[in-house]
Amino acid sequence: MSTNTPASAMHDVHRFEDTRRIAIDRVGIKDIRHPLTVLGRDGQAQSTVATFNMYVDLPHHQKGTHMSRFVEMLNSDIVQLDIAAFGQLAGAMAQKLEAEQGYLQAEFPYFVRKQAPISGVPSWLDYQVTVTGLWCDGQAELRLKVLIPVTSLCPCSKKISEYGAHNQRSHVTLTVHPCAPLWIEDLIELAEKEASAELYGLLKRADEKFVTEQAYNNPKFVEDTVRDIAARLDADQRVGYYKVETENFESIHNHSAYAMIERRKSA
Repeated sequence: MSTNTPASAMHDVHRFEDTRRIAIDRVGIKDIRHPLTVLGRDGQAQSTVATFNMYVDLPHHQKGTHMSRFVEMLNSDIVQLDIAAFGQLAGAMAQKLEAEQGYLQAEFPYFVRKQAPISGVPSWLDYQVTVTGLWCDGQAELRLKVLIPVTSLCPCSKKISEYGAHNQRSHVTLTVHPCAPLWIEDLIELAEKEASAELYGLLKRADEKFVTEQAYNNPKFVEDTVRDIAARLDADQRVGYYKVETENFESIHNHSAYAMIERRKSA
């Protein structure tokens, strides 16, 4: 005698009524890794691996959400990342889960091929990118976050030292709400232009001399960096909101220096 139960006869426990009358703000799956293709500004597709967080809200009367539907959507709908449509994708997820709100986030390394400033030798440099789509009250919202490693050189050290100045690797983190098409590369270039110097995966001796002297001739505190980047973002009509953070991993202290500016620009 078969013990297999037809799928049509199985109980959908998730749809059972819950009597505690407590709604859940976010429920779903967290830290699931999945292959992803990202389209670059040059039109070329880049394969990477992303870590996804996928949540919806749950009304007070419903016992549970359908966790398998998140994975189904990840495998069928998210193949090539369209950053501009990520908020709408969160809305499609909410609809699939019969929810009012959706939260969809993908974090992944993104590689840019750069040429050394003097020798022109090419190499890859990686940047950490987080794309978040929010869906609430029928409205989609997009957040694009990029962590850009750069070099910073201390103005104070340069001023008071007879020779040399201490410098360090720094992280500039930009989080923006685009109101027009905006590429990952756009944010990377913006931050690198306002650093003491930018980083490269590979440098020859002539290149190393160039970036060392460039940083020395362009000293910046964390305060200088965030202000200069904020001024650029204020003038960029594609950005409706931004948060710029700079952290210098100090080379002569056992702590970091940090500064942050956050703005929601007027419509």
